[in-house]
Amino acid sequence: MNPILLRSRRGLTVAAGLALLTAVALTASSLTSASGQESLATSTPTGPMELPDEWMTAQRLSDGSTTLSTAKYAKARGEANQLAAHSRSVYRDLAERNWSFFGPTNIGGRVVDIAVDPQVEDQIFIAAASGGIWKSSDAGATFTTAWPDSSGQSMGAVAMTSNGVLFAGTGEPQPGGGSITFGGDGIYRSQDRGATWQHVGLKDSHAIARFAVDPSNEDRIFAAATGNLFVPGGERGVYLSEDGGDTWRQSLAAPNDTTGATEVVIDPSNPARMYAAMWDHRREPHQRTYGGPGSSLWRSNDGGQTWQRMTNGLPTDADQGRWGLAVAPSNPQRLYAYVGTALGPFRAFYRSDDGGDTWTQTPVTAGQASQSTFSWWFGKLAVDPKDHNHVFLTGVNLMRSTNGAQSFSSVGGPHADQHVLRWDPKKPNRAYLGNDGGFYRSDNNGASGWVKSTHEPYTQFYTVDVAETDPALRVGGAQDNGCNRGYNGRGGAWNAIGCGDGLQVIIHPENPNIVFGCSQYGSCYRSENAGGAPRQSISTGQTVSDRRNWLTPLQFDPSDPNVMYYAGNIVNRSTDNGRTWKAISPDLTGGGPNDPSGYPWGTISTIAAAPTDGNKLYVGTDDGRLWWTDDLGQNWNRVDQAQLPGTWVTRVAVHPKDKNIAYATFSGFRSGSDRPHVMVTVDGGRTWTDIGRGLPDAPVNSVVPTSDGLLLVGTDVGVYVSGWNGGEWASLGADLPNAAVMYMRYHEPTRQLSVASFGRGIYDLAVPRCPAASTKLPLRAPGVGVVGALASCRAG
Repeated sequence: MNPILLRSRRGLTVAAGLALLTAVALTASSLTSASGQESLATSTPTGPMELPDEWMTAQRLSDGSTTLSTAKYAKARGEANQLAAHSRSVYRDLAERNWSFFGPTNIGGRVVDIAVDPQVEDQIFIAAASGGIWKSSDAGATFTTAWPDSSGQSMGAVAMTSNGVLFAGTGEPQPGGGSITFGGDGIYRSQDRGATWQHVGLKDSHAIARFAVDPSNEDRIFAAATGNLFVPGGERGVYLSEDGGDTWRQSLAAPNDTTGATEVVIDPSNPARMYAAMWDHRREPHQRTYGGPGSSLWRSNDGGQTWQRMTNGLPTDADQGRWGLAVAPSNPQRLYAYVGTALGPFRAFYRSDDGGDTWTQTPVTAGQASQSTFSWWFGKLAVDPKDHNHVFLTGVNLMRSTNGAQSFSSVGGPHADQHVLRWDPKKPNRAYLGNDGGFYRSDNNGASGWVKSTHEPYTQFYTVDVAETDPALRVGGAQDNGCNRGYNGRGGAWNAIGCGDGLQVIIHPENPNIVFGCSQYGSCYRSENAGGAPRQSISTGQTVSDRRNWLTPLQFDPSDPNVMYYAGNIVNRSTDNGRTWKAISPDLTGGGPNDPSGYPWGTISTIAAAPTDGNKLYVGTDDGRLWWTDDLGQNWNRVDQAQLPGTWVTRVAVHPKDKNIAYATFSGFRSGSDRPHVMVTVDGGRTWTDIGRGLPDAPVNSVVPTSDGLLLVGTDVGVYVSGWNGGEWASLGADLPNAAVMYMRYHEPTRQLSVASFGRGIYDLAVPRCPAASTKLPLRAPGVGVVGALASCRAG
């Protein structure tokens, strides 16, 4: 394993022991399924990415960029909007088709903040990490969207004033789980409880971590802006609006250009006194710095006009990661705080009994176990409004103390990885919890009795598959919510079928009872019970590879359902439906620990067999290479790198009627260059041509050629269609939520396209017939469209 290096602010490289820390982290959290069951594998195969944020980020930085900025996505969304408008005027039947939500509704996804409506009984609002703002009118049993589908879906904070004005802070402040890739564009305000929204400021904040409303004057609203994780500078620190959100000014400046605010809390008994937590952190292509001298706690005694750093009893060295901070409402002199190290493990827990004048470290051994090696993933504390000794610490498990943080115990019941806990002031002993598994409610003051929401359709999916025998049968892999089976039809309940993080999940083409599911790094199983037990491991000790991608490709050969392919850095083939495997390639990557360039990856990211010839395979890698073989791996041919963009190959797909025609899609941005996002070969892989011109400049994650002349692609900013030639592109569908489309599955007999979105679940659309679409593929020059082919879709 060649881990991505971490550097402290003191300039020391902290690589030693990282592999062990990562293994501990994965064991503690990611290898636990949504149902609490361990994944099949007892140890995860080695992989170059530690966590999903590494996998998501690495793809999008593979164009050579050193930063991911909100501006890139703003530009791409602007291009997507222009293309959608053009498509509505020229290709109406394509652009105005309706997407329909298939599910799931009962799995949920990461909830990062909660606002309790102070006026309406049982009404609450939540912020989903990459799924927008949601409203519940039944105390969290069910949720409906309260955010425009057309807006960016990345969220960090939500708050409501006593008269019902709602504020949403976009951009997830937790630097993990993949959502950090997309960022936000500041603060929005709704004066009608989420029916309509207005952008009101902090466009360059990238992520908002917390709001605080002054109870003595609710026109005074504070926001904790974390800043861009990838780009120093911008809007960082604590900001204040004194006119109900119309304008904002900086109240507490960040001590340096890589530090942002993650907490702002007001003393309810004395609103002139307030507190803030600052976090020094930055993400770069080959390292992350999640601590430093900017990490600190601050206090203001004059309503945020001036601030002083609190140091009496607190550490002042640079080995400080993310701070968590809370004030006890029933005794505001009581404060709690905790901090992690710059590397990630829990460091210490502190308590103040004099409003922050002095601090005392408390003996929290259980908290250390709960934080594992990634305390930066949590960063929140919550204190019972009626009991200043009753405090909760977020972590992999929810930790609870009833003696003022002198000791903690684990609270059982909820999904792993806790992010927010709120009490309902209108309902005694009612508490609400948001974590990686969604939303929970307790009517026992958080001590026990946590009940999960039954309708929360904001799941972050990596993949989806559809049974060839019945497209109503689905499986999918979800971020920190395992492998899942949706065999109960549209809107029906989905069932957990193992895995930790759910990645590639596929259904046998002829027998939907045979299901394969994979956790991170290709830890896969085979089940003859529709994903249920018993399950046979098909990776550990059977397949050959030194490194495996976070999303390790596992695919059927479309010409023979008993033949399968699995690839780490070496292609493995099975001829008995996944029971036994044999390596059929050398290492097809240029990365890994022995790479002289120091490239940290080096895995196969996609593989496809030709439907018309089982001897013909195409392979793409995360280091930008393409390969093909005509003889089932006896000879592998590498595509001349000068033809290719050199960025992460996200997907390859072979023409359904011609083995020599194949498509490849690529991540990254063009950023003013001529780098392609979609390419085609018509000579079996020898030469490749860019056919993606006209698409928004955003990562392309999936590609499907239909048998009757259409080419479908899924991107970070929507789904698009062209003829096989590319050239002219049109938006497909009008109402797909603006969440990244990670994976597509086309069911040819019914023309149903199913997409896996990262934050809004699974959606379907009926692909129209286009009578003029080419059934051959004469290449055209870039920019020369196929208007006749797509225009004919209006007749289809």
